[in-house]
Amino acid sequence: MDLNGIELTWLGHAGVRLRLDDGTTVLVDPWLTGNPACPESEQSQERIDAIYLTHGHFDHFGDTLSLAREHGCQVFAIHEIAVYLEGQGIEAAVGSNKGGMVEGPGGIRGFLTDAVHSSGISGDTGIVSGGEAGGWIFDVPNGPTIYHAGDTTIFGDMTLIKDIFSPDIALLPIGGHYTMGAGIAAKAAKLIGAETIIPIHFGTFPILAGTPDELTDAGGGAFEVQALEPGVPVT
Repeated sequence: MDLNGIELTWLGHAGVRLRLDDGTTVLVDPWLTGNPACPESEQSQERIDAIYLTHGHFDHFGDTLSLAREHGCQVFAIHEIAVYLEGQGIEAAVGSNKGGMVEGPGGIRGFLTDAVHSSGISGDTGIVSGGEAGGWIFDVPNGPTIYHAGDTTIFGDMTLIKDIFSPDIALLPIGGHYTMGAGIAAKAAKLIGAETIIPIHFGTFPILAGTPDELTDAGGGAFEVQALEPGVPVT
């Protein structure tokens, strides 16, 4: 896996941190506190320039409000979540929608893609609309193209993600039950065509039973599986 100087850290579950060589730091789906897979040392962050959300479920939306208030960072999300954030006092919320492109700190271009999942935000009075679930393609200057699929199962238009964006690295959920499991994720990986697959959304709870070894076996050598340790950066 060639990150060309970009530091990538899995924060457990679906949370990911990207740090560019100029120090620009962005988080995807920052569920840190209360996440049994997130190391205690990562449950606070020294610097955040932007947060990207795939959807509104608690295990992805996570600490977005507290982190955005603490760091004053931009938060990129589908329109309905951005409106919700604005209602919570987050002035730097940036709404987008599928097919749209947003340019964030460090010159990272983010493209919101489809995902097959739901997206309601759990609140004190029940679930409110979070629009539709999505994924993000990150075009990193002088770095790889990274696809964070969010929560999804396989869908045929993953072939278009390959054709349009040619991701080098894809972060795919493999746990099963709420997302695709490892076997289906292997088929999705072949549609996407990325050389390296980083498994996410597994092992946090017993019900998320898929494993990186199962993904490797199901892949049959068609792609590299890079299983990360939470809180341990790779470059």
